[in-house]
Amino acid sequence: MSRSQQRQGPIVRRHGQVQSTTTDQRLLESRGETGWVHTDPWRVLRIQAEFVDGFGTLADLGPAITVYGSARTKPGARYYDDAVRMGRALAEAGYATITGGGPGLMEAANRGAFEAGGTSVGLAIELPFEESMNEYVTLGINFRYFFVRKVMFMKYAQGFVAFPGGFGTLDELFEALTLVQTKKITSFPIVLYGRDYWTPMVTWLRETVSAEGCLSPADLDLFTITDDVDEAVAFLSAQSRKLRS
Repeated sequence: MSRSQQRQGPIVRRHGQVQSTTTDQRLLESRGETGWVHTDPWRVLRIQAEFVDGFGTLADLGPAITVYGSARTKPGARYYDDAVRMGRALAEAGYATITGGGPGLMEAANRGAFEAGGTSVGLAIELPFEESMNEYVTLGINFRYFFVRKVMFMKYAQGFVAFPGGFGTLDELFEALTLVQTKKITSFPIVLYGRDYWTPMVTWLRETVSAEGCLSPADLDLFTITDDVDEAVAFLSAQSRKLRS
C-alpha cells in the first residue's frame, strides 16, 4: 500500500492525513495521552451504550404514558396533586408512567404510579442544577445525552401528557407534536393538562401562527386540553385502543 493512501476499516486517508501507526498499535499502546477518551469517536460509543441500555431496559415495559411537567412545582400545589392523581389513574388503567425522573411534577406523577402499585419509570438527565432521580421511581435510567433520552420518551409511550412546565416541557411537547404532525411516529394522543396554563399558548397558535399560514388548522387537532384526570386517561385509553385496532 502506498503511504500516500491508508485504509482504516471504512476510512480512507490520503497524503497529509495518513497516520504513522496502525489502529492496533494505538490500541495496544499502554503509554501516552489519555485525552482520546474525551474525543468524538469515543463519545459515539457512549451514545451507543445509552441506546443499548435504554432499549434493553424498556423493551418489556408494556403500555406506558409519558408525562411531562415542571421540575419546580412543589408538593401541595394544585398541579402537583393533579399529577399524583394522574400517575395513580394511569396505573389503575394498566399503564406504566414515564417521566424525566426529577422533582416537581415528574416526582408527582411517579409518586401516583408508585403508590398505586404501578410501574414508575424515570428517565433522568445529567444536569448541574437538578436532582437526578426522585424516590418514587421503580425503574430508572440516567442519561448523559438529551437526544437519547428523548427517543426513549417517544419509543415506549402510547400517549403523552404535558402538565405546565418551562423550556424543557415545551421542548418535549413540541417535539412530540412535530413528530406526529410530520408522521414520523404513529399519531399518538397528546393531552395538555391545565386549561388556564395552556389556553393562551393555543390561542397564539391559532390566531397568530396558523393565521400566518405556518400551521394548518388541522394541526390544532393533534392535542386535547383538559382539567380532568379521568377525562385525560379515558381519552388516552380510547385513542390508544383505536390506534391498535
